[in-house]
Amino acid sequence: MLLDFSSEKPIYLQLAEAIEDNILKGVFQEESQVISTTEISVKYKINPATAGKGVNILVDEGILYKKRGVGMFVTTGAKGKILKKRKRNFYQGFILPVMDEASKLDISKEEIIRMIEGSQRQ
Repeated sequence: MLLDFSSEKPIYLQLAEAIEDNILKGVFQEESQVISTTEISVKYKINPATAGKGVNILVDEGILYKKRGVGMFVTTGAKGKILKKRKRNFYQGFILPVMDEASKLDISKEEIIRMIEGSQRQ
């Protein structure tokens, strides 16, 4: 996990995204234990409350769950939940703005597809 302390994005959000990334990559499998907030705070030299805030976001979203006295674990179906959320965010954050700008510039869907396919060849 990499945290960028110079980024405008809060550390707790970076932490939550980094854990999600590790779930998507298979570093943390479903029903496996994840690194504790204490380990995170020591390893990255951050406030334990900040680490807890990042982890609790994922608990609230149903990505992680707590086993009392044991630690945090990845829920069954977490990868699918993350993919669904990120696809929705990608659509809202990238696709809709592109389509809005394309409409202003009178660029058709077919032209956009050609642009995307052309960029893959470079």
